[in-house]
This record gives sequence, C-alpha cells and structure tokens, in this order.
Amino acid sequence: MNIVLFDEENVWRNLLPLTFTRPISKIRIGILSIDEKWKHNFKKADISYLSLPHLCDLYPAKLTETNYFINGSVIPNGSIPKQVKSLKQNEGLAYKGTLIAFNGSEASLRAFNISKTIEATGEVMFLKNVYDIFKSNGECIKADFDLITKGRRSKTLTKTVTVIGNRKLVFVEQGASVNASVLNTTGGPIYIGKDAEVMEGCTVRGPFALGEHSALKMSAKIYGPTTIGPHSKVGGEVNNSVIFGYSNKAHDGFLGNSVVGEWCNLGADTNNSNLKNNYGNVKLYNYLQHKPVDTGMQFCGLIMGDYSKTGINTMLNTGTVVGVAANIFGAGFPPTHIPSFSWGGAEGFDTYQSEKLFETSEKVFERRGLKFGDKEKKMLNAVFDLSVKRN
Repeated sequence: MNIVLFDEENVWRNLLPLTFTRPISKIRIGILSIDEKWKHNFKKADISYLSLPHLCDLYPAKLTETNYFINGSVIPNGSIPKQVKSLKQNEGLAYKGTLIAFNGSEASLRAFNISKTIEATGEVMFLKNVYDIFKSNGECIKADFDLITKGRRSKTLTKTVTVIGNRKLVFVEQGASVNASVLNTTGGPIYIGKDAEVMEGCTVRGPFALGEHSALKMSAKIYGPTTIGPHSKVGGEVNNSVIFGYSNKAHDGFLGNSVVGEWCNLGADTNNSNLKNNYGNVKLYNYLQHKPVDTGMQFCGLIMGDYSKTGINTMLNTGTVVGVAANIFGAGFPPTHIPSFSWGGAEGFDTYQSEKLFETSEKVFERRGLKFGDKEKKMLNAVFDLSVKRN
C-alpha cells in the first residue's frame, strides 16, 4: 500500500510558522506525529508527502500507479483508517465537503477526477489551527496510548515511584527509567518512551507523553495534557503544552498552553503568560490573514517555530507567535509576533542571517549524532525568502 499524505495549501499556511519547515502530517499531536499515526494503522505501507515546493527535497513524494492520497491534516482516529482502506480505484472519502482520502493517480487527484465520493461516517478530527495542537492533545494522547500499548506489557516501575490512580495507565518502554517521582493517572495515561528518563522528584499528571531519549529534569512539574517529543530535555513547570522534539527547556521557568517546534532552546527562567490580566480571549498572529485573530480561548501561550531560541530570563506575553530561527533576548516583553530570522528583543530586532544559523545548527545536530546538510540549508533559505514576503 502506497500512502501519500498531501497538504491543502490554505491549511498549511494557517498552521504557520510550524509548517514553514515541515508538511502538516509531521506535526506531533498526542504521543505520535500525524504520519506516525497513519504508519501505526498501516504497518506495511510506504508513506511519503505531497507538500509545498520548498519541502520536496526533505520530504519527497513517492508515487506509483495506485496511491492512497490522504489529507495530511486528518487525525486517523476511530474508524477513519478502515474507511480509507476500503476505498476502490478512483473513489474518494470526504467529510462535510473536505476531501479526506482518494485512491488513484496524482493526475486524477489534481484534476479532481473522482468517480465516486463517499461521505465518512463518525466524527473526523482535522488539525486546522496551531492552537488545536495543545487544545486536542489530551484526546490524542489517550488514542495513541491505546494504539501503541495494545497487547504489550510495560516495564515494571521501581518501588521508589508513587502512582496515584490506575497503574495500568502508566506505560514505560524498555530502556527508560523513572526514579523517586509521583505519577498521577486520574486525568489520563502516562507514556514514557524508549531510553527516556524521569529524574528524581518529578511530579507528573496525565495525560502525558515523554518521547524516546528525552528527559524530565529533577523536580520538574508537569500538568497534562502535555507531550514532550524525542531527544528533548525539560525542567521547571509545564502545563498543557507540546514540544515536537529535539528541543530543550532544561531549566526553571513556566511554559503553558504552548507549542514549541524542533531544534528550539528556551533559556533559563524563560516564562510565558497564558492568561490575559483581563481574562479576555487571546489573539494569535495568523500568517494566512496577516493579522492577529481571536482564538476564542482564555488560555493560550506561545507558538514557536523550529530553530528558535530565547535567552535567560526572557518574558513572553500571552499569545506570542515566534517564527523560524528567531533569537530572543534582553529585558522587557518583546512583541507578540516575532517574525522568522529575527535577532533581538523588546528594544528592537535585526535580521538573523542564514550563515550564522547554519553554523549553530551544524553544532546542535552533531550533539544528537545527526548531520545538518545541504537539504536543510536549502529549505531554510527558502523559508528566509518566504518570511520576507509573509511576516
């Protein structure tokens, strides 16, 4: 089975800055990213991506005569995977006018040459807004927990760990360690990935997911629903947030109702506000509409694109959107929209040149045993050019 996860351009733009550097289906929500969820549902399938041109080198489409094209913003929960699998040649699956999947050729998809469109049954979850990631994270953690752990046995917890609630809702992968910590599953399950570490004194309330090779630093306080992706280090206080992976918030400071991309670093005592003083709805800068848009929510913190960083003691206002490869430091509150490749803070910004970013990224990748190569550079140069037009 050949699956191609495609992006609708307006949805992709609505999910900026997180999608500047990835297809929609590479977004992590719950324990897994969207493409990983599809892979778990179709274990023998080959999965590739049909996204915007500047992402094609890193995420190429692999096309055959027969392909299952699946909308990359669809979360494959419930019976949706079975409905997709049942599609015959040139049949499409839709939900309230939005195409979920199509079985056929790329030419037929682009020409919308669909012989029959079937209306999906049951509720369908689409990822439409950046804040949906933390808003729906608890539901997705629970679904992913059931998907990943079904029929499997958790590593046994040591006697130093206190579990409040149902112990069966704690799953620890092999190679992971949890010591002298408190895990509370009354609100949802807790998943600890392969070779991850929960250090002494941590208090965790589910739903919670810790990715492989990640660490909770000593005495971290985690309120669910929260996801920390792979190869990340997190300390301090975190509430209802998603860190995609390969990012660090290793020191004290508060992160709440937020989404942080990959290759980010939050300096010591970085704090974000997630509630306005007047308890009003939070507005977030929207790249599709080029203006702040009302989220309809009281609690909304930080949205940070890949490769961005904050210095020590950085303060971030409610509803702050940080683009790709921004470097924020200094006293005072910076603006609530910080464009990509910005270098500075409340007193003003300069442009963070690509060459400096590449030098730093090469070192950061090396620390994870990875290589920052020409494809990454080409993609980020394209994001730099896109940002000049869209910030």
